[in-house]
Amino acid sequence: MKEFGILAHLSTLPGPYGIGTANAYDWVDFCAAAGASLWQVLPLGPTSYGDSPYQCLSAFAGNPYFIDPGLLAKQGLLEPNEGRRKRASRIDYEDLYRTRSGLLLRAFRRANRGTDEYSRWRQENAAWAEPYAEYSALKNRFGGKPWYEWDEWARTRTGDRYAIFLDTTAEEREFVLWKQYEFDRQWRALRAYAKERGVKIVGDMSIYVALDSCDVWLRPELFLQKEGVPTAVAGVPPDYFSETGQLWGNPLYDWNAMKEDGYAWWIDRMRRALEWYDLVRIDHFRGFSAFYAIPYGDRDARNGVWKRGPGIDLFDAMTRALGALPVIAEDLGTLDSDVSALLEQTGFPGMKVLQFAFDGNPENPYLPKNHVSDCVVYTGTHDNPTTKEWSRALTNAERRAVRRALGVSPHASVFQSVLRAALDSRADRVILPIQDLTGLGAEARMNEPSAPFGNWQWRMTGIPSPTVAERWRNAVEKARNS
Repeated sequence: MKEFGILAHLSTLPGPYGIGTANAYDWVDFCAAAGASLWQVLPLGPTSYGDSPYQCLSAFAGNPYFIDPGLLAKQGLLEPNEGRRKRASRIDYEDLYRTRSGLLLRAFRRANRGTDEYSRWRQENAAWAEPYAEYSALKNRFGGKPWYEWDEWARTRTGDRYAIFLDTTAEEREFVLWKQYEFDRQWRALRAYAKERGVKIVGDMSIYVALDSCDVWLRPELFLQKEGVPTAVAGVPPDYFSETGQLWGNPLYDWNAMKEDGYAWWIDRMRRALEWYDLVRIDHFRGFSAFYAIPYGDRDARNGVWKRGPGIDLFDAMTRALGALPVIAEDLGTLDSDVSALLEQTGFPGMKVLQFAFDGNPENPYLPKNHVSDCVVYTGTHDNPTTKEWSRALTNAERRAVRRALGVSPHASVFQSVLRAALDSRADRVILPIQDLTGLGAEARMNEPSAPFGNWQWRMTGIPSPTVAERWRNAVEKARNS
């Protein structure tokens, strides 16, 4: 193990504003004290119905909920205690939806937007930020409805009515732009601090975007849909998480259309991600080899078919434009030789999740004895139960099988043994969820893929103590020296 990291989405960090924010300096200090040189987050984009960071309104914008009101107060834009909430272990998204925009609006009206820095930011980010501001204002105009239910002039951005709309919403769109600027400014300052403390940030890029997103509204020709009606949607076949598969519902890319301009949209997206992160984990990497297309209107994912993706052509284009890509490939799920070949062609490290290792197959690639050095080991991901919850749910026979596979005592704690197995892996990188570092159970699960509601709400009640940090630093050093 060369690098140790911690998986904790920004939303889960403690603080007085109802959700974790970019004022996460104490958290970075904990990571450094625990010997972690990597901090992994989930996507940071603006969420919509369902609150999933994997269903964002834009692939380029940041979530305004992550703007820290306390940092705005230090600028004199808010009163010191404005926006504070009673600390809770769950995120109340309804309360955030009702209150956060008004709080930020007060700060916006007090802000000096005539600075050279703000003007420069607007100019440098105009290509994605200006359309996103228009999209956001239109979404408000139509009562939050998805773009494909708007009037034609708004869907197509044409005609006199659209020109009038632009003339009458200048301040509303400016508010959207200012929020993006403030998020960018706060996040980049945090990233710079993390770099000083020796902590690199691992971002997460979902392969697909939401149907109701600025991306599809602005560039509908890049997606397999017509006027907001997809020809097929994304998901995965029946797997470990669900017997009927996962029906994500995202529109699929028209890869032929994307190839015509050299995959410019993907290049811009990756360039934007590298402004925020040191490494980028790309979710559902196998979709670039072949993607699962589910007939639009189906109630589950059982009737989908596999179709060929862009393969290495996409990554060659991004590498020519951006240089070597610091990417981690999420290569979980249904794999075949083509996916393995693509992973080898790109040179990206894949993932090994220990909770998937103990099916009795000695060739299981997730078993520690089968790990390769060029991979990233996790006990579990945001979609898994916490390892404590997982271990408690095992039958006695399954516990015995895990202990045998790991070569530990018949009486050893399965939970502790799996954590040690992660640290002892020959993998170059090991990243553990914060829930596993602190021994939390079912109450701390982040997401259950088959559950439509109640996800993404868990939060820490406080930064783990220096004792916890020291214990993990010692464990990491011991594993490196063994």
